[in-house]
Amino acid sequence: MAPPEQFTAANVAALKAKFESAGQGHVFTFYDSLTDSEKETFFQQLQKIDPARINKLWEYAQNPPKEPENTVVEPLPESATASILDSKPEDLERWYNLGLDLISKGEVAVILLAGGQGTRLGSKAPKGAFNIQLSSKKTLFHIQAERILKIQELAAERAKDKSKAVVPWYVMTSGPTRAPTEKFFKKERLAELSDEDNAARAQGKPYFGLDQKNVTIFEQGVLPCYDFNGKIMLAGKGEVAVAPDGNGGIYKALQDEGVLDDMRKRGIKHVHAYCVDNCLAKVADPVFIGFSAEKGVKIATKVVRKRNATESVGLILSKNGRPDVVEYSEIDTATAEAQDPKQPGVLKFRAANIVNHYYSFAYLDGMGDAVNALPPHIAKKKIPYLDVATGEAVTAVSKPNGIKLEQFVFDNFKWLELSEFACFEVKREEEFSPLKNADAPGADDCPTTSRQHIKAQGKRWVEAAGATVKNGDGEGLEVSPLTSYGGEGLDSWKGKEITAVTI
Repeated sequence: MAPPEQFTAANVAALKAKFESAGQGHVFTFYDSLTDSEKETFFQQLQKIDPARINKLWEYAQNPPKEPENTVVEPLPESATASILDSKPEDLERWYNLGLDLISKGEVAVILLAGGQGTRLGSKAPKGAFNIQLSSKKTLFHIQAERILKIQELAAERAKDKSKAVVPWYVMTSGPTRAPTEKFFKKERLAELSDEDNAARAQGKPYFGLDQKNVTIFEQGVLPCYDFNGKIMLAGKGEVAVAPDGNGGIYKALQDEGVLDDMRKRGIKHVHAYCVDNCLAKVADPVFIGFSAEKGVKIATKVVRKRNATESVGLILSKNGRPDVVEYSEIDTATAEAQDPKQPGVLKFRAANIVNHYYSFAYLDGMGDAVNALPPHIAKKKIPYLDVATGEAVTAVSKPNGIKLEQFVFDNFKWLELSEFACFEVKREEEFSPLKNADAPGADDCPTTSRQHIKAQGKRWVEAAGATVKNGDGEGLEVSPLTSYGGEGLDSWKGKEITAVTI
């Protein structure tokens, strides 16, 4: 992104002409009525909006490319896939060692998609700051930071230069979550959290023990909201109505926010990206990184096995000979229920998308203007706005009156050849437990299930090491990421009885 222009009369006039030539000059309707400080704030917002790009996105959304009439969907070829469930132990070990070696050389970075608030959970705080009521009171951010600390420790054990065993963490926030995320990482009080949760955070360390210089908090972009005629909506006389550009905005944000520049300076070659709401995410997973690096692919994705034919998940597959994600609503019943001819009783199309991706740095760094070519998806919404005709604010909106566009992180998959893409199946119970909903009787993907899945995993790990859990906690045992990253390092518990609720 070009450096911002100075707030001068000449630059304002040039910007106004730019919007007028794109047919969006109405955004300046009330400009002359603003105070000098309001004018400058509005100028700064408008500078970040390219009206020509905005118009192109609108046209693309209204007239998307037509799919071929004879769409062919198939599972990805075996050459592009592997599974934790049936891979040879020697393959898993080789990938693990390769991934850990890459981490030990400082060649691996992690991007966290953390733009969401805990609105559905009854919280206005960033979702990563949510307390799922573990015995330790650790939040999602805390758990994931400690997984980075542990994998750095494991990598340092084999590093020639231990100082290089660093995994930089790039945390992508949204407008509403950036400031509170920064405060939470610094261990500052959040008004959005309860006194109890603030007290728990106060007991911890700034940046959860990570070195601040290796944590970068940045912000995804926004897109203006449109009325149904493609005109940019105003939120006030000196403010455009905007909304986050979707998780697909990651690619443009990496360019605009200087993240790629920082990665390049650090010598990063491999990037792992995942979502904050998954409490079981194996951050900087060496097996996944090793698998992807060995394949030499541009993008790889983790999947879990679809529970049943009717589960509402997107599927990773081959569509017209290219990798793609197809939403469950686009799959007919016969296709959804089809069984794998090589594995009776197993679905043919079973690779459920969990938004957990590997990228080669070379791919991300070479995207260039392609970041602007991701197809925008339409969401009709009720949007409070300023009526340009009357100058009155309209806050009581009873039905959808505008459009928000968002881009999806997987919409570039189809740009790749099958040889440039890979898919890695993992065990759901070990790696995927999303936090989407508030607790309620029978609820799935809620704080209770997240907590239960972490404790059940911990119990499995120590029992596999030969320990017995007798702590009176029916949900299991919380194993700190600082104790074990993925079940390793627990041999000292063999033959022992664990009565603690967390180790």
